[in-house]
Amino acid sequence: MKNRGTADLPLHGGSAPRWLFKRMVRLSKGITKVIIEEYGQEEFLRRITDPHWFQALSCTIGFDWHSSGTTTTTCGALKVGLDAQKHGIAVTGGKGNTSRKVPQEIKKLEDIYPIKPTRIDRLIDNSKLSARVDNSCVQDNYDLYHHCFIVTEKGNWGVIQQGMKEEEGYARRYHWLSEKVDDFVEEPHQGVCCDRKEKDVLNMTSKESEESRKTSLDLINDNPDHIRKYLGKKGQMTLTDFEPGKKIKKLKMPSHHPILDVDLSKKEWNVLKKAYEIQPDSYKELVSLKGMGPKKIRALALVSDLIFGSKASWEDPVKYSFAHGGKDGTPFPLDRDVYDSTIDFLEENVNKADISDKDKHYAIKRLSSLVDD
Repeated sequence: MKNRGTADLPLHGGSAPRWLFKRMVRLSKGITKVIIEEYGQEEFLRRITDPHWFQALSCTIGFDWHSSGTTTTTCGALKVGLDAQKHGIAVTGGKGNTSRKVPQEIKKLEDIYPIKPTRIDRLIDNSKLSARVDNSCVQDNYDLYHHCFIVTEKGNWGVIQQGMKEEEGYARRYHWLSEKVDDFVEEPHQGVCCDRKEKDVLNMTSKESEESRKTSLDLINDNPDHIRKYLGKKGQMTLTDFEPGKKIKKLKMPSHHPILDVDLSKKEWNVLKKAYEIQPDSYKELVSLKGMGPKKIRALALVSDLIFGSKASWEDPVKYSFAHGGKDGTPFPLDRDVYDSTIDFLEENVNKADISDKDKHYAIKRLSSLVDD
């Protein structure tokens, strides 16, 4: 699995007006049709799951360049505009409750695409697992509220999902691509793209977290009861006090073992017990288990560090900005080659799209606004 990147976007209220959304549907459909006809469905999947290209497409079809609404509205326009049978691309899911309909929508593809039922079930599992990884294994405190799962008629797929940190007015977008599948739980990010780098993010997908993942799995398979004594004790310094960025002038270790202030409820302990009974073969399977959420993943990581010294990564997997860059070097120096190739490609496909001259002019004008001479 390759996670193509993420994007941080400010939250903007409201919704796209009806007249604009109708135009966005026509433009996105026209551009997509040209790409599929000339380059194939898989190339469209590669481009739509690239955070930079997705952002440029959103601007081209008419949405604000930096609004969180680019994600939900652009995905919504593609879902309305593309016909799964005619175009060989199915866009499932969406925002809020619509995101929970992905399994049912994928199941319906059995009647449209020549995909075996076992593979359909695997697609449903992949959809669920991509959300679990971004919600539980990358603990950046962005709550997922949008999940869009895109499938080609050959069964290849991509994910565009978004999380919200409402109190700070920002959203973060995550892109996944099922090409050259490696591993859901180790370095799934091909290019993490974001304006904000959060502090002290538990990243269990990092290569640096490999030993922590192995130890977490061992702790479960070796009966989690014996780790209870390390959790839920109050009034002492905790392991999280020594996370990066926290200033502790003096390290004073207690005379006994319980030093982790992680309070798991009876229900949460039952989840760990059920996991022990199942005996998962891999960390991926452990993460996939029902109820294995962020709190339990974090508790296992902290105990792994305490008992065995198996350290997890606390680095946010963010490397680049979602934008193309700026002439003043903010948020990073402009990459002219990438910038120009994206603009040229979209402009070429807008000109070839089966849409009115007025819509073409509108799209080219939007593209031109991205270029700052």
